[in-house]
Amino acid sequence: MKEKGPFIGGRYWQSDELMEVRYPYTGELVGKVFKGTEAHVQEAIKVAKEGFKKLSSMTAYERYSILMRASLMLQERAEEFAKSLVLEVGKTIREARTEVQRAIQTLIFSAEEAKRIGGEVVPLDAHPNGKGKVGFYIRQPVGIVSAITPFNFPLNLSMHKVAPALAAGNAVLLKPSERTPLTPLMLAELLVSAGIPPQAINVIPGYGDVGRAMTTHPDVRVVSFTGSRKVGEIITRQAGIKRVVLELGSNSALVLHKDGNIKKAVEKTVLGGYAIAGQVCISVQRVFVHEDVFDEYLSELKRAVDSLKVGDPLKEDTDVGPMISTSEVERVQEWLSEAVKEGARLVRGGVACAESKALLEPTIVSLLPPHAKLFREEAFAPVVVVNPYRDIEEAIRMVNDSEYGLQASIFTKDIDIAWEFIRKVEAGGVLINEGPNFRADQMPYGGVKASGIGREGPKFAIEDYTEIKMVVWDLGS
Repeated sequence: MKEKGPFIGGRYWQSDELMEVRYPYTGELVGKVFKGTEAHVQEAIKVAKEGFKKLSSMTAYERYSILMRASLMLQERAEEFAKSLVLEVGKTIREARTEVQRAIQTLIFSAEEAKRIGGEVVPLDAHPNGKGKVGFYIRQPVGIVSAITPFNFPLNLSMHKVAPALAAGNAVLLKPSERTPLTPLMLAELLVSAGIPPQAINVIPGYGDVGRAMTTHPDVRVVSFTGSRKVGEIITRQAGIKRVVLELGSNSALVLHKDGNIKKAVEKTVLGGYAIAGQVCISVQRVFVHEDVFDEYLSELKRAVDSLKVGDPLKEDTDVGPMISTSEVERVQEWLSEAVKEGARLVRGGVACAESKALLEPTIVSLLPPHAKLFREEAFAPVVVVNPYRDIEEAIRMVNDSEYGLQASIFTKDIDIAWEFIRKVEAGGVLINEGPNFRADQMPYGGVKASGIGREGPKFAIEDYTEIKMVVWDLGS
């Protein structure tokens, strides 16, 4: 087992401490990585300054070509990357393959956007003192971007930060989750092999001290963070004068109106509630069903969830794999116990599987009081809550009864109700007759309220990774 470490300037560095990476399903050791330090961050920033000079001096076509080459290389190694994702995240092999394919698309979209970074003419003569002057603005890379990513999508969420930043000509410092550093390190190697200057992509595995050093350094111009609300608030307070992009938590809602397609709503609930063992920020957590179809929906949902195969994520027919750790299973079980004490009904699940303590049976809870932690917080687990409602106004109130606002969805055939939902729901994304967990990698993705600031998707991320430079030209001289 080869030990890796911080990847700075195209080579691996060491430290006095190793971090272990374990397979969530069995607890087996699958890798060791030298822990990054604040000194590694200082070195990476020094190196990144040179990387920025090299990458920003390339033409847009050259950056496009490198990223397209990287996408082809990733496709060639798709199965290798997928197996790495299974071993460090615990997601099923089918889910891992999907993540790799999404990462390839994110790379391609980013490459294409490298050729579209432009500006706009500003009609200065529209102003009283603008006669004889021509104005326009251009977009230029900010310099150094610090990116911090969570454990659940270590490849594609890293790609969503790294690829657009590189496409715009920036250098990047990436801190992956300490639980899943292996795949991001593989990604950095691949990008350098594809032609990215080695100084422009630096990966520093580590803990909070590394993240703090990356986000507070004055030479970093943008911090892009995906993770918990708590850490997002800390970053916001500590970052200083720089741009901060935050993709934080959620407890996404799905609404089934009385005229909605029950079969499709059940299908999307299962897909959205139990994929990656529910460890997705837009996972279906709260479902609100019109009282006229509540019993039918709940019965159909239970039947569908009963048919899911839970177990070894490396098996092709496994539907639900383990959570990231046994401690996370125990946390969710505490929340479930609290919910039942508060009057909720446990329809199914709630127990760990015998073959692995990290496997939580797909769980359904109904009639949950809105003050319960399972309703208010982000479960990040294979748990779906189903509550009834009487009219669309009540449904919208319950959807909005949350500190979060990432994505929400409704199933209905009534265009008036759909538009009311679109207008009144407090979320960064609203989906009609689709689950709230849908994401196409080129769309503007992000939330409102405590779900974050800014939008991802290569085109929209590049807006945060570039700065506007205004040019005024006096033609009279």
